[in-house]
Amino acid sequence: MDSQRVVNMTPLLMFKELTDRGASVELAELLVELADSVREIASAITTTSTGKLGTQNAFGEVQAAMDVRAEEILQAHLKTCPFVGAFSSEELDHLETVREDGKFSVYYDPLDGSSLLDVNFAVGTIIGIYEGNDVLGRTTGDQVAALYGVYGPHTTLMLTFGKGTLEFTFKHDQWELTTDGVNLTNDKKYFAPGNLRCCSVRPDYYNLIQSYVEDGYTLRYSGGMVPDLNHILKKGSGIFMYPGTPDNPDGKLRLLYECGPMAFIMEQAGGSASTGEGRLLDLKIESLVQRCPIFIGGSEQVKAAVEQLS
Repeated sequence: MDSQRVVNMTPLLMFKELTDRGASVELAELLVELADSVREIASAITTTSTGKLGTQNAFGEVQAAMDVRAEEILQAHLKTCPFVGAFSSEELDHLETVREDGKFSVYYDPLDGSSLLDVNFAVGTIIGIYEGNDVLGRTTGDQVAALYGVYGPHTTLMLTFGKGTLEFTFKHDQWELTTDGVNLTNDKKYFAPGNLRCCSVRPDYYNLIQSYVEDGYTLRYSGGMVPDLNHILKKGSGIFMYPGTPDNPDGKLRLLYECGPMAFIMEQAGGSASTGEGRLLDLKIESLVQRCPIFIGGSEQVKAAVEQLS
């Protein structure tokens, strides 16, 4: 372990919190490394342009300057962590191999909601971790850990390694555990309806939205998956939805980089996630760019929504 890595691992309190709760030393070090990348991205957001670069990612999507900077930061951390074998992101179209003997592979959305930067809304980073370098043919239920960072008034991190969901907050120059065991209570009515345009071609989705309005649900939708799901986890209730349409049945959100990690975190907090046809974490991974519909949040709300759309 060189001197630079010791500096980057300043939040040793977080390392101890994770290992004390059952994380292996290797996984805890990787999670600390990723937490440090989240801290660095949070700092970069304050000084990087909120505009578009005019460049495109591997899928032809126009990139914001922070999309590129967040990708650079994450890659730098992943390439120096001795336990990372491979990684891929929403900005890439391939699996990048770091070392053949690496214990984990990492899949991430470097900056979820980057289109919200120019209006100063909260944005985030989403990450899923698997053992081994190949996930094709497996399911997102095979994740060994998942996390997301929130860049808002405070920088926070929500993570799980299969033993509940923990929340950390970056303050006093270190990550401090602020919630030891996030749990949904299902006692409040919130809804975050993505892809409202599909109401014009899916009467069942239109009727579902109408039922929430009539039942007195409170709308909480920012256009970003991280802030909307963080709201559900912090408030203890709610549902986020992004359905497909007849012309685009798989929807917009990617399985490996967005839906899978969020589903793992939500289930570990007592919630659930469905594709509309079954448990999302049971969905087989067929490609790195695979997309899927998602209904995620409180278990009762998810179950009721899926039944009404069936």
